[in-house]
Amino acid sequence: MSGESWFTLALYLGVLVALSYPLAILLSRIAASRPIGGFLGRMERAVYRVAGIDPEKEMPWTRYAVAVLLFNTLGVVIVYLVQRVQIWLPWNPQQMANITADSAFNTAVSFVTNTDWQGYAGESTMSYFTQMVALAVQNFFSAATGLSVAFALIRGFARHSAQGVGNFWVDVTRSTAYVLLPLSMLLAIVFMGQGAIQNFDAYKDVSPLESLTYTQPKTDAAGQPIKDAQGNAVTETLTTHTQTLAMGPVASQEAIKMLGTNGGGFFNANSAHPYENPTPLSNFLQMISIFLIPAALCFTFGRMVGDSRQGWAIFSAMTAIFVVMTVVALWAETQGNPSFTPLGVDQAHSALQSGGNMEGKETRFGIVASALFATITTAASCGAVNAMHDSFTPLGGLIPMWLIQLGEVVFGGVGSGLYGMLIFAIMAVFVAGLMIGRTPEYIGKKIESFEMKMTSIVILVTPLLALAGTAIAVIAEQGKIGVLNPGAHGFSEILYALSSAANNNGSAFAGLSANTPFYNLLLAVAMWFGRFAFIVPVLAIAGSLAKKKRIEPTAGTLPTHGPLFVALLVGTVVLVGALTYVPALALGPVIEHLQLYANH
Repeated sequence: MSGESWFTLALYLGVLVALSYPLAILLSRIAASRPIGGFLGRMERAVYRVAGIDPEKEMPWTRYAVAVLLFNTLGVVIVYLVQRVQIWLPWNPQQMANITADSAFNTAVSFVTNTDWQGYAGESTMSYFTQMVALAVQNFFSAATGLSVAFALIRGFARHSAQGVGNFWVDVTRSTAYVLLPLSMLLAIVFMGQGAIQNFDAYKDVSPLESLTYTQPKTDAAGQPIKDAQGNAVTETLTTHTQTLAMGPVASQEAIKMLGTNGGGFFNANSAHPYENPTPLSNFLQMISIFLIPAALCFTFGRMVGDSRQGWAIFSAMTAIFVVMTVVALWAETQGNPSFTPLGVDQAHSALQSGGNMEGKETRFGIVASALFATITTAASCGAVNAMHDSFTPLGGLIPMWLIQLGEVVFGGVGSGLYGMLIFAIMAVFVAGLMIGRTPEYIGKKIESFEMKMTSIVILVTPLLALAGTAIAVIAEQGKIGVLNPGAHGFSEILYALSSAANNNGSAFAGLSANTPFYNLLLAVAMWFGRFAFIVPVLAIAGSLAKKKRIEPTAGTLPTHGPLFVALLVGTVVLVGALTYVPALALGPVIEHLQLYANH
């Protein structure tokens, strides 16, 4: 790796710690349900009165889970209906048509589950009203749901002999009003200062200085790629003399999509589009905002359980995995493609692409910032992209895919990253307890059979959805028809899509035409159960732990704040991810890597 790579990575981590540690103080106060004074406090209490909510009334985990499911089910219904009637709603200057039933259902589930998978091009599909009232609102609420569940699990560790894990309506209100909304407003203003657009204008038709000639795949009446006898996509060459510049309220969408680890994009090009991500500074701020709240939650956990070292241990485990993955991705992309050699160099004496692999990357950002962004957005459950992962080298593409498959616990999504990593921490202390023959403990709570049953469900549910969904897609004719790249790379596209949906990431390897009834339904099922079949067992663990008395550590208690535990936790995450996904990865990026170097 170059000096630029090391400097960028070190600067990123330094700024992240400097910003996230103070934010943890605010999150701790909100999670502890401490009263907010002044005008904001009066407004909050007025909202509760109007809604008929008693903020002092605690919920057992079962009622908390029911509230989560009802709230998010209602969100799916509303987002679906808005898409189905958007042509008759205001703020639609381009007269965008109503969305088809299967696409609307997929998108509704996607944004409610914090996945933000998009099978459509935003600037040619969604009206301003749909973008703001349906999609952006769910960007706030889905992130707030994740925060609320994380607070509930932290309370499970922090409390003893308690029947409740908090009040979901209070948690989701406070998370939105005191964390996500003010941070998003501040970040949106910064993005506008950098050049991100924010308006309600109709699209602009302009004449470029030169006509543009480009090649694109030909599609049939159903929008599916046409293939030749060998199974390769048939392309057509077109020339255009005008260009349409899409407008819209972009900066406000961009801020919450990053801070809420939602992902998605106002434009099809996502964060590679200059209206979404105009400058290297805005690119750096977007990367910081993705990890900001997940990193702060680590320190919030330490503060609330009364031992800041516990938060640092979780943060250290996440950082260790992240740094190793980032180094591999940066190395792979700076090495480039061995099929391309520098001018004047015999191919037999060169295995490196001059300058590294720039395919699919913005020249504004370069290889280092693009590979780092890809690692960050897939370590978190964000899914926003500033480069095409489909164009990464096989090993460079393997890293984002495997980070998703690890369960989005390397900082992960807002809330979901922390409670996912705490599940692995429970697994780690259970394994350690088996080694020394005593009942495992974590943060003063005994880990018993109920917690381990729920932990097993949490760890197994997303691999089951991802791998079973991939198997269905590669067997079914409707699944194979959308693949543009045959062979190992095509398999990687399908595996990435199902892994992204089941783990609520939302990014795509690209090259897969997924906006079909088959994929819209399959991915929606993976997204819904990947989110809520994960959340409900987590809440069950929170309720069980909250009821238990806190026990004092003894000479046989495993310290969970030192390097030994960090290493054990990292090993547990990596080992579970390897045992689960390595066979599937061997059929995709690993085989492609071997094929790439077969003649070198």
